[in-house]
Amino acid sequence: MRTLVLVLAIFLAFNFGHSQIEKDKVLHFAGGALFGLAGAGIAKEISNGDRTWTFVGAVGGALLVGLGKEAIDSGQDGNSWDNGDVLATALGGFAVGLTIDVFTKKKRKKQSKITTLYYPRDINFLYNNSLPTLTELQFSTSILYTE
Repeated sequence: MRTLVLVLAIFLAFNFGHSQIEKDKVLHFAGGALFGLAGAGIAKEISNGDRTWTFVGAVGGALLVGLGKEAIDSGQDGNSWDNGDVLATALGGFAVGLTIDVFTKKKRKKQSKITTLYYPRDINFLYNNSLPTLTELQFSTSILYTE
């Protein structure tokens, strides 16, 4: 059901976008979304489900296709490079990457801020089986007040 709602929302967004933006840009956004989905799938398989690389794959796949399409278009007669088309394609991949990231159930792995300390089992071996005193550690045993 969630997938159906998502697909319906995307089609409605394309429909409303079509009335406000040039048809060419909407097609570039849709193409970027499709190739971003393919890039995200490939990156997810390669990175064993890492969400960051899945997002990078979505944007990278869309951007790669957008740049390739504009390179081909610029080589044709009567056609030129359009940065707006590249941006629309990249935004399609960004939208897919963001959608995948939001709807992915897997939580990010939290990295521990505390590092593990390894020490010998008998820590007192340096002090002849007794803990050191403050003077042995070269700390003063008296309190000095300063103003």
